[in-house]
Amino acid sequence: MMTSPATHAISLNPATGETLSTLAWATADDVNQAVALADTGYRQWKKTAVAERADALRKVGNVLRQHAEEMAQMISREIGKPIIQARGEVTKSASLCDWYAEHGPAMLSTEATQVENNKAVIEYRPLGPIMAVMPWNFPLWQVLRGAVPILLAGNSYLLKHAPNVMGSAKLIGDIFTEAGIPAGVFGWVNATNDGVSQMINDPRIAAVTLTGSMRAGKAIGAQAGAALKKCVLELGGSDPFIVLNDADIDEAVKAAVMGRYQNTGQVCAAAKRFIVEAGIADAFTEKFVAAAAKLKMGNPQDEQNYLGPMARYDLRDELHDQVTATLEEGATLLLGGEKISGKGNYYAATVLGNVTPKMTAFRQEMFGPVAAVTVARDADHALALANDSDFGLSATVYTADETQAQRFADELECGGVFINGYSASDARVAFGGVKKSGFGRELSHFGLHEFCNVQTVWKDRH
Repeated sequence: MMTSPATHAISLNPATGETLSTLAWATADDVNQAVALADTGYRQWKKTAVAERADALRKVGNVLRQHAEEMAQMISREIGKPIIQARGEVTKSASLCDWYAEHGPAMLSTEATQVENNKAVIEYRPLGPIMAVMPWNFPLWQVLRGAVPILLAGNSYLLKHAPNVMGSAKLIGDIFTEAGIPAGVFGWVNATNDGVSQMINDPRIAAVTLTGSMRAGKAIGAQAGAALKKCVLELGGSDPFIVLNDADIDEAVKAAVMGRYQNTGQVCAAAKRFIVEAGIADAFTEKFVAAAAKLKMGNPQDEQNYLGPMARYDLRDELHDQVTATLEEGATLLLGGEKISGKGNYYAATVLGNVTPKMTAFRQEMFGPVAAVTVARDADHALALANDSDFGLSATVYTADETQAQRFADELECGGVFINGYSASDARVAFGGVKKSGFGRELSHFGLHEFCNVQTVWKDRH
C-alpha cells in the first residue's frame, strides 16, 4: 500500500510508475537538529586550512568515481534520465571536484590592494551554514556545483533536495561521509515547504541558494529578503536558439537537437525557442524536424535510447496543456504533440512551427521535449525576438559572421551566450541568469565568492 504523500515523500520510477521509495517528511525537531548539526560542522570546518578542504573535496570526487555506476543507475531510475546521460552527469560532477580542488585555493588567497600605505588587503571568509533547495533534473550536478565551492570557502552545506530524488540525496550524503567529510559539513534533510521556511528564518542559517521554478524563486527570495539573508536564485529560462541566414545549417541542426532534447528536454539552460532568419527557415526546420523524428525513445536503461520518460506525470500533463494551448493559438504541429500511451510518462519529441511571440510556447518555459520555431524577418528582428522574454538564462547564436556574433553577444539579455554551440555549464565559467531567470552566479571564481564574506583588512591607517 502506498504511503500517503501528506506524510511521506514518494519516489516513483517514471518509466514504470512503480514506487521506488518513501521517506517521512522531516518534523520541526528534525529540521532543528539538522540546522544544529550544520552549525556545529561549520564551526569546525571553517578552522580547517583551505588546502585541507581542497584535499577533502578531491577525495569526494574520487569516492564518487568509485560509486559512479551506482550513482548513474540511481539517477536513471528516479528521474528517467537515459543511462548514458546519467553517467555523463556523474563524470562531470567528479571533474568539478578536481577542478575546484586544484584551482579554488588560489581564488581564496589574500588579495593586495593599492591604497596609500599599501597595507590593505581583501580576505575571503566563510559566511556560515548555507541552505540549498535543489531540483530533480540534475540531482547530482546541481548539488555539487553549489556544494563544492560553498564547502571549499569554509561554509557548511545543508541540502533540501526534490522529494522524488531521495535515493540520490541519500547516496550523495553517503559519498561525502565515505570521503571523510566531517558530520554536519554536508548534510541533507527531507524538509517540507514549512521546513524550508523554518531554516530560512533560523538565525544559524547564513544564506540560501535555490535552483528551481520562478514561483519557488519568488517564495524563497521573499523569505530570504525578509530575514535579511543573501540568496542566489537560478530559476530556469526559455532560451533562444538563433540561426541566421549565413549559418552552417547542418551544424546548427545537430546542436539544436542536442540543445533541446538532452535529458528529455528537462534542462533549465537549454534551447527552447528556435528563432530562424527567413532566408533559411524552411531548410532548417525541415532538417530539424527530420533529425528530431529519428531520436529513439524508451527504457532509459537501454543505451540506444536518447529520450526517456518525463520525470513526473504532472509535468507531462502540464507540458501537454502548453502544447495544446499553443496549437489553439494558431501554431502548426510539425512533429509529435502527444502523450505516449502505456506505462511510464513518455511524451513524444515535438516541434511546433509558426510560433509567434503572443503564444504560450514562446512566453512560457517548456520543460520537456518540445521545440518552438519562430521565423524572423532579418537579424535585427531575430535579436528583438530573442530578448522578448521574461527570462534571461542563456542564448545560442549560429552565424558565420564574427562581427555579427559579437553584436548579438553585446545585446542579448542573458547570463550566457554561446556562439555556434549550444548552452552548457562548466566549472571554469560563471553560470546564472538575469531578469526572471534569477540572480547571482554559480561556478568559476564567481560562484566560489558568492558565499564568502569579502572582508577588507586595513592596517595602520592614519
